[in-house]
Amino acid sequence: MAPGPLASIRVSDGKLEIVNQLLLPHVTEYVPIASIQDAHDAIKSMKIRGAPAIASLASLSVVHHLSEALKASPTPEFLVSVDALRAHVEPILSFLSTARPTAVNLSAATKRLQNTLTSSIAAGKDVSAVVADLIAEGNLVSDEDVGRNKEMSRWGGEWLLQYNSTFAKPTVGVNVLTVCNTGSLATSGYGTALGFITYLHETKKLGRAYFTQTAPYHQGSRLTALELQILQIPSTMICDTMVGSLFQHHDIHAVVVGADRVARNGDTANKIGTYNAAVIATRHRIPFIVVAPISTVDLSIADGSQIPIEQRPPIEACLVRGALYPDQGSGEQAVVMITPPGLDGIYNPSFDVTPAELITAIVTEKGVAVRKDGENTFDLSAIV
Repeated sequence: MAPGPLASIRVSDGKLEIVNQLLLPHVTEYVPIASIQDAHDAIKSMKIRGAPAIASLASLSVVHHLSEALKASPTPEFLVSVDALRAHVEPILSFLSTARPTAVNLSAATKRLQNTLTSSIAAGKDVSAVVADLIAEGNLVSDEDVGRNKEMSRWGGEWLLQYNSTFAKPTVGVNVLTVCNTGSLATSGYGTALGFITYLHETKKLGRAYFTQTAPYHQGSRLTALELQILQIPSTMICDTMVGSLFQHHDIHAVVVGADRVARNGDTANKIGTYNAAVIATRHRIPFIVVAPISTVDLSIADGSQIPIEQRPPIEACLVRGALYPDQGSGEQAVVMITPPGLDGIYNPSFDVTPAELITAIVTEKGVAVRKDGENTFDLSAIV
């Protein structure tokens, strides 16, 4: 039996924990999330990242907070009345939504809990019933993720195999490039774009998975590399600047990426470097596929110009963390600076926006949307 994936979030015996992704792949350390502040800090500091995963953690942190309150003695004041509960929970949801602005899944999850709070109170329920509804809804945000990831991976994988049959390039399986990390570490399990690759592997249709290092945070070389290794999926890492060379010298049948927000017209925000890969893929006529749950599609914004782009602290682009080399078995890690000290002028956006005209297909758990001939935007109504 193949080894199982590494879980980004663990819930057991009333404890909520996340794997500290800043220490991966050399150290696997689960850290407790004991408060709302812990959850916010973990998301903001990127101890946990990936749009679906941070939405799940935010929701589960509310579940944990309320569950602990129910066990507390004396009873916390915010559980005395529904008005007190509302006054307590609404600021928490607003606070959590500020942790990372680009990933719409996070705000979608907090809005979902806000809607549950509002509707339960409007239905005349007492405090205990409203809390029970919030806990149930918070758990659902996380529980639904794995199933929908498998659905979208199947939709996307089958669509690609049909698309590729029109030119019959693959002889021993399709070769796919991905960017960043979109597997179990970025979700509640299985993954989006990496789930797509896993599906192809499980159905014996994958030739090889290629992945970029994804500087400056190296989610590819640290996290995707680890997940592919654990799942025993044949893979090759490339530097971000090698995408063009890869397309020139190897048969790549698709680029498949995740998303942090998809606008109504199909413009897609994803990890920095995605736009570069889309431009080069278009030049080489390689299909470019976005795989994301419907919670990532933001129908309230018309196009990518309205997507807020998170600017990370400049120092993060100057540092790398890793194990000491050569490894003497100590497992010791170090953070080193790769730039001159005091460097003035650092541009460090966490995301870029790929225009819809460069995207071949957008996949959600409800199906696949493809741009019509001659059109530069998507109609996403059938898959949202």
